[in-house]
Amino acid sequence: MAAKRLHDGYGQEDQPDDKRVRRMPSFSTVIREALMVKQMQTLFVALEPLLRRVVQEELQAGLVRSPRYIERMSPETPPAQPPMWKLAFRFKPQLPIFTGSKIEDVNGNPLEIILVDVDTGAPATISQPLRVEVVPVLGDFPPDDREHWTAEEFQQRGIVKERSGKRPLLTGDVSLTMRDGCVAVNELQFTDNSSWVRCRRFRIGVRVVPGSYDGPRIGEAMTEPFVVRDHRGELYRKHYPPVLGDDVWRLEKIGKEGAFHRKLTQHNVRNVQEFLRLLTVKPDELRAIMGDGMTDRMWEVTTSHAKKCVPGDKVYMYSTPHGTVYVNSIFELVKVELAGVEYQLHQLNRAQKVFVQQLLLAAYEQRNNLQEADAMALHCNDVPLLQNAAEITIPALGDTQLWIQNSLNSQEIDFQVDEIPQANFALQWTGQMYNISG
Repeated sequence: MAAKRLHDGYGQEDQPDDKRVRRMPSFSTVIREALMVKQMQTLFVALEPLLRRVVQEELQAGLVRSPRYIERMSPETPPAQPPMWKLAFRFKPQLPIFTGSKIEDVNGNPLEIILVDVDTGAPATISQPLRVEVVPVLGDFPPDDREHWTAEEFQQRGIVKERSGKRPLLTGDVSLTMRDGCVAVNELQFTDNSSWVRCRRFRIGVRVVPGSYDGPRIGEAMTEPFVVRDHRGELYRKHYPPVLGDDVWRLEKIGKEGAFHRKLTQHNVRNVQEFLRLLTVKPDELRAIMGDGMTDRMWEVTTSHAKKCVPGDKVYMYSTPHGTVYVNSIFELVKVELAGVEYQLHQLNRAQKVFVQQLLLAAYEQRNNLQEADAMALHCNDVPLLQNAAEITIPALGDTQLWIQNSLNSQEIDFQVDEIPQANFALQWTGQMYNISG
Protein backbone atom coordinates (compact mmCIF):
# COMPACT_ATOMS: atom_id res chain seq x y z
CA MET A 1 0.00 0.00 0.00
CA ALA A 2 2.86 2.32 0.83
CA ALA A 3 4.38 1.64 -2.51
CA LYS A 4 1.10 2.44 -4.21
CA ARG A 5 0.79 5.73 -2.40
CA LEU A 6 4.34 6.56 -3.39
CA HIS A 7 3.51 5.85 -7.09
CA ASP A 8 0.39 7.97 -6.94
CA GLY A 9 2.27 10.82 -5.38
CA TYR A 10 4.95 10.64 -8.02
CA GLY A 11 2.39 10.83 -10.79
CA GLN A 12 0.69 13.81 -9.20
CA GLU A 13 3.91 15.71 -8.91
CA ASP A 14 4.94 14.96 -12.57
CA GLN A 15 1.69 16.08 -14.25
CA PRO A 16 2.15 19.86 -13.80
CA ASP A 17 5.64 19.60 -15.35
CA ASP A 18 4.15 18.14 -18.61
CA LYS A 19 1.71 21.02 -18.88
CA ARG A 20 4.49 23.56 -18.54
CA VAL A 21 6.42 21.95 -21.48
CA ARG A 22 3.51 22.50 -23.99
CA ARG A 23 3.71 26.13 -25.23
CA MET A 24 0.68 28.09 -26.41
CA PRO A 25 0.89 29.70 -29.95
CA SER A 26 1.55 33.40 -30.02
CA PHE A 27 -1.05 35.93 -31.09
CA SER A 28 0.92 36.90 -34.23
CA THR A 29 1.09 33.25 -35.32
CA VAL A 30 -2.65 32.87 -35.03
CA ILE A 31 -3.27 36.05 -37.05
CA ARG A 32 -0.80 34.98 -39.75
CA GLU A 33 -2.40 31.55 -40.16
CA ALA A 34 -5.85 33.11 -40.36
CA LEU A 35 -4.72 35.50 -43.09
CA MET A 36 -3.19 32.66 -45.11
CA VAL A 37 -6.43 30.71 -44.93
CA LYS A 38 -8.37 33.79 -46.03
CA GLN A 39 -6.06 34.39 -48.99
CA MET A 40 -6.36 30.79 -50.15
CA GLN A 41 -10.14 30.98 -49.96
CA THR A 42 -10.12 34.21 -52.01
CA LEU A 43 -7.85 32.60 -54.62
CA PHE A 44 -10.10 29.56 -54.93
CA VAL A 45 -13.16 31.79 -55.35
CA ALA A 46 -11.43 33.74 -58.14
CA LEU A 47 -10.17 30.64 -59.95
CA GLU A 48 -13.43 28.69 -59.75
CA PRO A 49 -15.27 30.44 -62.68
CA LEU A 50 -12.19 30.19 -64.89
CA LEU A 51 -11.66 26.53 -64.14
CA ARG A 52 -15.35 25.80 -64.66
CA ARG A 53 -15.30 27.51 -68.06
CA VAL A 54 -12.13 25.74 -69.21
CA VAL A 55 -13.43 22.35 -68.12
CA GLN A 56 -16.79 23.02 -69.76
CA GLU A 57 -15.20 24.06 -73.08
CA GLU A 58 -12.89 21.06 -73.14
CA LEU A 59 -15.69 18.65 -72.28
CA GLN A 60 -17.92 20.15 -74.94
CA ALA A 61 -15.14 20.00 -77.54
CA GLY A 62 -14.42 16.39 -76.62
CA LEU A 63 -18.07 15.43 -76.83
CA VAL A 64 -18.48 17.08 -80.21
CA ARG A 65 -15.56 15.07 -81.58
CA SER A 66 -16.80 11.85 -80.02
CA PRO A 67 -18.33 9.34 -82.49
CA ARG A 68 -20.99 8.38 -79.93
CA TYR A 69 -22.02 12.02 -79.58
CA ILE A 70 -22.27 12.40 -83.35
CA GLU A 71 -24.34 9.23 -83.66
CA ARG A 72 -26.60 10.33 -80.83
CA MET A 73 -27.13 13.81 -82.24
CA SER A 74 -27.47 12.90 -85.89
CA PRO A 75 -31.11 11.74 -85.69
CA GLU A 76 -32.10 14.96 -83.91
CA THR A 77 -30.12 17.35 -86.17
CA PRO A 78 -30.94 16.77 -89.84
CA PRO A 79 -28.33 17.91 -92.37
CA ALA A 80 -28.66 21.53 -93.45
CA GLN A 81 -30.33 22.07 -96.78
CA PRO A 82 -28.70 24.56 -99.16
CA PRO A 83 -30.67 27.82 -99.33
CA MET A 84 -31.88 29.42 -102.53
CA TRP A 85 -29.98 32.68 -101.95
CA LYS A 86 -27.09 33.67 -99.80
CA LEU A 87 -25.22 36.81 -98.81
CA ALA A 88 -21.66 37.31 -100.05
CA PHE A 89 -18.83 39.83 -99.99
CA ARG A 90 -18.08 41.34 -103.38
CA PHE A 91 -14.33 41.53 -102.56
CA LYS A 92 -12.14 40.10 -99.84
CA PRO A 93 -11.08 42.31 -96.91
CA GLN A 94 -7.65 43.87 -97.03
CA LEU A 95 -5.11 42.18 -94.74
CA PRO A 96 -3.61 42.51 -92.22
CA ILE A 97 -6.36 43.72 -89.91
CA PHE A 98 -5.58 45.61 -86.70
CA THR A 99 -7.82 46.51 -83.79
CA GLY A 100 -9.35 49.96 -84.09
CA SER A 101 -8.49 50.27 -87.80
CA LYS A 102 -11.10 50.66 -90.51
CA ILE A 103 -11.71 47.44 -92.43
CA GLU A 104 -11.71 47.86 -96.21
CA ASP A 105 -11.65 45.53 -99.19
CA VAL A 106 -8.56 44.70 -101.23
CA ASN A 107 -9.19 47.72 -103.45
CA GLY A 108 -9.24 50.14 -100.53
CA ASN A 109 -13.01 50.61 -100.69
CA PRO A 110 -15.66 49.86 -98.04
CA LEU A 111 -16.74 46.25 -97.81
CA GLU A 112 -19.75 45.55 -100.02
CA ILE A 113 -22.35 42.88 -99.28
CA ILE A 114 -24.42 41.46 -102.13
CA LEU A 115 -27.17 38.89 -102.52
CA VAL A 116 -26.34 36.03 -104.89
CA ASP A 117 -27.96 32.91 -106.25
CA VAL A 118 -26.50 29.82 -104.54
CA ASP A 119 -26.48 27.68 -107.70
CA THR A 120 -25.10 30.18 -110.21
CA GLY A 121 -23.34 32.75 -108.02
CA ALA A 122 -24.98 35.52 -110.04
CA PRO A 123 -26.24 38.65 -108.24
CA ALA A 124 -29.87 38.46 -107.19
CA THR A 125 -32.49 40.87 -105.94
CA ILE A 126 -35.72 40.59 -103.99
CA SER A 127 -38.60 43.01 -103.85
CA GLN A 128 -38.41 43.86 -100.17
CA PRO A 129 -35.55 45.45 -98.21
CA LEU A 130 -33.48 43.12 -96.03
CA ARG A 131 -32.25 43.94 -92.56
CA VAL A 132 -28.80 42.44 -92.17
CA GLU A 133 -26.23 42.50 -89.39
CA VAL A 134 -22.47 42.09 -89.40
CA VAL A 135 -21.18 39.71 -86.73
CA PRO A 136 -17.80 38.27 -85.67
CA VAL A 137 -17.43 34.56 -86.38
CA LEU A 138 -14.91 32.02 -85.10
CA GLY A 139 -12.21 31.19 -87.62
CA ASP A 140 -12.80 27.42 -87.36
CA PHE A 141 -16.52 27.63 -88.17
CA PRO A 142 -18.10 25.67 -89.80
CA PRO A 143 -16.72 22.37 -88.48
CA ASP A 144 -15.27 19.96 -91.03
CA ASP A 145 -15.28 22.78 -93.62
CA ARG A 146 -18.92 22.14 -94.47
CA GLU A 147 -20.46 24.29 -97.18
CA HIS A 148 -23.90 24.50 -95.55
CA TRP A 149 -25.15 24.95 -92.01
CA THR A 150 -28.35 25.90 -90.26
CA ALA A 151 -29.20 29.29 -88.85
CA GLU A 152 -29.16 27.74 -85.36
CA GLU A 153 -25.63 26.41 -85.89
CA PHE A 154 -24.46 29.79 -87.07
CA GLN A 155 -25.97 31.46 -84.01
CA GLN A 156 -24.81 28.97 -81.38
CA ARG A 157 -21.48 27.75 -82.71
CA GLY A 158 -20.34 30.41 -85.17
CA ILE A 159 -20.87 33.82 -83.63
CA VAL A 160 -18.24 34.70 -81.03
CA LYS A 161 -19.04 36.90 -78.05
CA GLU A 162 -16.73 39.54 -76.65
CA ARG A 163 -14.66 38.86 -73.57
CA SER A 164 -16.15 39.71 -70.21
CA GLY A 165 -15.89 43.42 -69.51
CA LYS A 166 -14.90 44.24 -73.09
CA ARG A 167 -16.67 46.24 -75.79
CA PRO A 168 -18.52 44.46 -78.61
CA LEU A 169 -16.02 42.76 -80.91
CA LEU A 170 -17.26 44.54 -84.04
CA THR A 171 -18.29 48.20 -84.01
CA GLY A 172 -19.41 50.57 -86.73
CA ASP A 173 -22.09 49.87 -89.33
CA VAL A 174 -23.08 46.47 -87.95
CA SER A 175 -26.84 46.93 -88.61
CA LEU A 176 -27.71 47.69 -92.23
CA THR A 177 -30.62 47.65 -94.65
CA MET A 178 -30.00 45.99 -98.01
CA ARG A 179 -31.90 47.31 -101.00
CA ASP A 180 -31.70 45.98 -104.56
CA GLY A 181 -29.41 43.21 -103.40
CA CYS A 182 -26.48 45.40 -102.33
CA VAL A 183 -25.27 47.38 -99.32
CA ALA A 184 -21.91 48.92 -98.31
CA VAL A 185 -20.28 48.77 -94.87
CA ASN A 186 -18.71 52.20 -94.59
CA GLU A 187 -17.37 51.88 -91.03
CA LEU A 188 -16.27 48.63 -89.43
CA GLN A 189 -13.50 47.76 -86.99
CA PHE A 190 -12.53 45.12 -84.47
CA THR A 191 -12.07 46.18 -80.85
CA ASP A 192 -10.11 43.13 -79.67
CA ASN A 193 -7.45 40.87 -81.14
CA SER A 194 -8.01 37.21 -81.93
CA SER A 195 -5.28 35.71 -79.74
CA TRP A 196 -7.66 34.70 -76.94
CA VAL A 197 -9.88 32.32 -78.95
CA ARG A 198 -8.85 28.71 -79.44
CA CYS A 199 -8.33 28.91 -83.20
CA ARG A 200 -6.59 32.33 -82.96
CA ARG A 201 -8.57 33.64 -85.94
CA PHE A 202 -11.81 35.44 -86.74
CA ARG A 203 -14.10 35.72 -89.72
CA ILE A 204 -16.49 38.52 -90.62
CA GLY A 205 -20.00 37.17 -91.03
CA VAL A 206 -23.24 38.71 -92.28
CA ARG A 207 -26.73 37.33 -91.71
CA VAL A 208 -30.31 38.42 -92.07
CA VAL A 209 -31.59 39.71 -88.75
CA PRO A 210 -33.63 36.85 -87.18
CA GLY A 211 -37.37 37.52 -87.28
CA SER A 212 -37.14 40.34 -89.85
CA TYR A 213 -37.76 38.21 -92.96
CA ASP A 214 -40.50 35.67 -93.69
CA GLY A 215 -39.33 34.31 -97.05
CA PRO A 216 -37.09 31.35 -97.91
CA ARG A 217 -33.89 31.01 -95.90
CA ILE A 218 -30.99 33.23 -96.99
CA GLY A 219 -27.53 31.86 -96.24
CA GLU A 220 -24.96 33.79 -94.26
CA ALA A 221 -21.84 35.38 -95.76
CA MET A 222 -18.40 34.76 -94.29
CA THR A 223 -14.91 35.89 -95.16
CA GLU A 224 -11.85 33.67 -95.05
CA PRO A 225 -10.36 33.31 -91.54
CA PHE A 226 -7.73 35.86 -90.58
CA VAL A 227 -5.71 37.03 -87.59
CA VAL A 228 -6.67 40.30 -85.89
CA ARG A 229 -3.57 41.94 -84.47
CA ASP A 230 -3.29 44.56 -81.77
CA HIS A 231 -3.25 48.13 -83.12
CA ARG A 232 0.18 48.77 -81.62
CA GLY A 233 1.65 46.55 -84.34
CA GLU A 234 0.17 48.78 -87.05
CA LEU A 235 2.49 51.63 -86.06
CA TYR A 236 5.45 49.63 -87.34
CA ARG A 237 3.96 47.49 -90.10
CA LYS A 238 5.31 47.46 -93.63
CA HIS A 239 3.20 48.33 -96.65
CA TYR A 240 2.68 45.91 -99.55
CA PRO A 241 3.20 47.38 -102.00
CA PRO A 242 4.74 50.61 -100.72
CA VAL A 243 3.64 53.95 -102.14
CA LEU A 244 5.76 56.95 -103.04
CA GLY A 245 4.76 58.98 -99.99
CA ASP A 246 5.41 56.22 -97.43
CA ASP A 247 8.07 56.83 -94.83
CA VAL A 248 11.26 55.03 -95.79
CA TRP A 249 11.06 52.77 -92.70
CA ARG A 250 8.00 51.14 -94.26
CA LEU A 251 10.48 49.22 -96.44
CA GLU A 252 11.71 45.79 -95.43
CA LYS A 253 14.83 45.65 -93.24
CA ILE A 254 14.57 49.35 -92.33
CA GLY A 255 13.28 49.71 -88.78
CA LYS A 256 11.56 52.81 -87.52
CA GLU A 257 14.13 55.02 -85.75
CA GLY A 258 16.73 52.31 -86.34
CA ALA A 259 20.29 52.71 -87.61
CA PHE A 260 19.37 52.56 -91.31
CA HIS A 261 16.48 54.97 -90.80
CA ARG A 262 18.75 57.50 -89.10
CA LYS A 263 21.40 57.24 -91.82
CA LEU A 264 18.87 57.81 -94.59
CA THR A 265 17.28 60.73 -92.75
CA GLN A 266 20.67 62.39 -92.37
CA HIS A 267 21.00 62.29 -96.19
CA ASN A 268 17.45 63.64 -96.72
CA VAL A 269 16.07 60.29 -97.85
CA ARG A 270 12.86 60.33 -95.85
CA ASN A 271 10.32 58.55 -98.06
CA VAL A 272 10.10 55.74 -100.57
CA GLN A 273 10.17 58.12 -103.54
CA GLU A 274 13.50 59.65 -102.50
CA PHE A 275 14.87 56.18 -101.83
CA LEU A 276 13.91 55.01 -105.33
CA ARG A 277 15.25 58.18 -106.97
CA LEU A 278 18.65 57.71 -105.36
CA LEU A 279 18.55 53.99 -106.14
CA THR A 280 17.89 54.77 -109.82
CA VAL A 281 20.43 57.55 -110.32
CA LYS A 282 23.14 56.84 -107.73
CA PRO A 283 22.80 53.26 -106.50
CA ASP A 284 26.40 53.09 -105.26
CA GLU A 285 25.90 56.20 -103.15
CA LEU A 286 22.74 54.75 -101.61
CA ARG A 287 24.54 51.49 -100.88
CA ALA A 288 27.33 53.43 -99.18
CA ILE A 289 24.81 55.30 -97.03
CA MET A 290 23.39 52.03 -95.73
CA GLY A 291 26.89 50.91 -94.75
CA ASP A 292 28.34 47.51 -93.93
CA GLY A 293 25.57 46.81 -91.43
CA MET A 294 23.26 46.00 -94.33
CA THR A 295 24.31 42.73 -95.90
CA ASP A 296 23.94 41.96 -99.60
CA ARG A 297 20.94 39.78 -98.80
CA MET A 298 19.27 42.57 -96.80
CA TRP A 299 20.04 45.03 -99.61
CA GLU A 300 18.36 42.76 -102.12
CA VAL A 301 15.26 42.38 -99.94
CA THR A 302 14.98 46.13 -99.31
CA THR A 303 15.45 47.19 -102.93
CA SER A 304 13.11 44.48 -104.21
CA HIS A 305 10.41 45.67 -101.84
CA ALA A 306 10.97 49.30 -102.88
CA LYS A 307 10.75 48.44 -106.60
CA LYS A 308 7.23 47.09 -106.10
CA CYS A 309 6.13 50.71 -105.67
CA VAL A 310 4.10 52.03 -108.60
CA PRO A 311 5.77 55.24 -109.89
CA GLY A 312 2.59 56.70 -111.32
CA ASP A 313 1.96 58.50 -114.61
CA LYS A 314 3.69 61.82 -113.94
CA VAL A 315 6.59 62.70 -116.24
CA TYR A 316 9.14 65.48 -115.69
CA MET A 317 11.54 67.09 -118.11
CA TYR A 318 14.99 68.59 -117.76
CA SER A 319 16.16 70.59 -120.77
CA THR A 320 19.39 72.23 -121.93
CA PRO A 321 20.23 73.82 -125.29
CA HIS A 322 21.73 70.51 -126.46
CA GLY A 323 19.46 67.88 -124.98
CA THR A 324 16.36 67.05 -122.98
CA VAL A 325 15.60 64.08 -120.77
CA TYR A 326 12.14 62.98 -119.62
CA VAL A 327 11.90 60.99 -116.39
CA ASN A 328 9.11 59.56 -114.25
CA SER A 329 8.61 60.12 -110.52
CA ILE A 330 11.54 57.88 -109.56
CA PHE A 331 13.88 59.15 -112.31
CA GLU A 332 13.57 56.26 -114.71
CA LEU A 333 14.24 57.54 -118.22
CA VAL A 334 11.16 57.82 -120.39
CA LYS A 335 12.44 59.77 -123.39
CA VAL A 336 15.69 61.34 -124.66
CA GLU A 337 16.09 64.20 -127.14
CA LEU A 338 19.47 65.38 -128.44
CA ALA A 339 19.61 68.46 -130.65
CA GLY A 340 15.87 68.14 -131.22
CA VAL A 341 16.08 64.49 -132.33
CA GLU A 342 14.41 61.75 -130.29
CA TYR A 343 16.50 58.68 -129.46
CA GLN A 344 16.21 55.44 -127.63
CA LEU A 345 19.14 54.51 -125.48
CA HIS A 346 20.34 51.64 -127.62
CA GLN A 347 20.69 54.07 -130.53
CA LEU A 348 23.25 56.21 -128.70
CA ASN A 349 26.99 55.76 -128.92
CA ARG A 350 29.31 55.89 -125.94
CA ALA A 351 29.83 59.66 -125.87
CA GLN A 352 26.12 60.32 -126.21
CA LYS A 353 25.31 57.94 -123.37
CA VAL A 354 27.78 59.74 -121.14
CA PHE A 355 26.15 63.03 -122.04
CA VAL A 356 22.67 61.63 -121.30
CA GLN A 357 23.91 60.42 -117.93
CA GLN A 358 25.22 63.91 -117.22
CA LEU A 359 21.81 65.33 -118.06
CA LEU A 360 20.18 62.79 -115.78
CA LEU A 361 22.47 63.63 -112.86
CA ALA A 362 21.94 67.33 -113.44
CA ALA A 363 18.19 66.74 -113.46
CA TYR A 364 18.49 64.85 -110.18
CA GLU A 365 20.28 67.79 -108.58
CA GLN A 366 17.38 70.00 -109.74
CA ARG A 367 14.68 67.44 -108.88
CA ASN A 368 12.64 69.89 -106.83
CA ASN A 369 12.46 72.40 -109.70
CA LEU A 370 11.67 70.16 -112.65
CA GLN A 371 8.85 71.01 -115.03
CA GLU A 372 6.06 68.46 -115.37
CA ALA A 373 5.51 67.26 -118.92
CA ASP A 374 2.39 66.00 -120.63
CA ALA A 375 2.73 62.22 -120.37
CA MET A 376 0.02 61.52 -122.97
CA ALA A 377 1.77 63.70 -125.55
CA LEU A 378 5.10 61.89 -125.34
CA HIS A 379 4.01 58.77 -127.27
CA CYS A 380 7.14 56.97 -126.26
CA ASN A 381 8.20 53.66 -124.84
CA ASP A 382 10.17 53.03 -121.68
CA VAL A 383 13.89 53.54 -122.24
CA PRO A 384 16.36 51.45 -120.25
CA LEU A 385 18.48 53.49 -117.89
CA LEU A 386 22.22 53.94 -118.22
CA GLN A 387 23.82 53.17 -114.87
CA ASN A 388 27.14 52.67 -113.12
CA ALA A 389 29.04 55.57 -114.61
CA ALA A 390 31.84 56.37 -112.21
CA GLU A 391 32.02 59.86 -110.73
CA ILE A 392 35.34 61.68 -110.93
CA THR A 393 36.46 65.30 -110.94
CA ILE A 394 37.73 66.67 -114.22
CA PRO A 395 38.52 70.24 -115.30
CA ALA A 396 35.93 72.25 -117.20
CA LEU A 397 36.06 71.86 -120.96
CA GLY A 398 36.22 75.61 -121.52
CA ASP A 399 36.10 76.62 -125.16
CA THR A 400 36.93 73.13 -126.41
CA GLN A 401 34.29 72.00 -128.86
CA LEU A 402 32.86 68.52 -128.34
CA TRP A 403 31.66 66.55 -131.34
CA ILE A 404 28.90 64.03 -130.80
CA GLN A 405 28.63 61.28 -133.37
CA ASN A 406 25.28 59.67 -134.06
CA SER A 407 24.86 56.18 -135.46
CA LEU A 408 21.36 55.83 -136.77
CA ASN A 409 20.35 53.48 -139.54
CA SER A 410 24.01 52.96 -140.44
CA GLN A 411 24.35 56.64 -141.38
CA GLU A 412 27.11 58.65 -139.73
CA ILE A 413 25.85 62.10 -138.74
CA ASP A 414 28.16 64.37 -136.78
CA PHE A 415 26.85 67.44 -135.00
CA GLN A 416 28.75 69.99 -132.97
CA VAL A 417 28.02 70.81 -129.32
CA ASP A 418 29.33 74.28 -128.49
CA GLU A 419 28.59 74.15 -124.77
CA ILE A 420 28.09 71.51 -122.11
CA PRO A 421 26.17 72.43 -118.97
CA GLN A 422 28.59 72.90 -116.10
CA ALA A 423 27.76 70.98 -112.95
CA ASN A 424 29.42 70.01 -109.71
CA PHE A 425 30.36 66.62 -111.07
CA ALA A 426 31.81 64.94 -114.12
CA LEU A 427 31.61 61.39 -115.41
CA GLN A 428 34.04 58.92 -116.83
CA TRP A 429 32.60 56.06 -118.81
CA THR A 430 33.73 52.75 -117.35
CA GLY A 431 32.63 50.60 -120.23
CA GLN A 432 29.91 48.93 -118.14
CA MET A 433 26.29 49.16 -119.19
CA TYR A 434 23.34 47.45 -117.54
CA ASN A 435 19.81 46.94 -118.77
CA ILE A 436 20.73 48.26 -122.20
CA SER A 437 19.60 46.56 -125.40
CA GLY A 438 21.45 46.96 -128.67
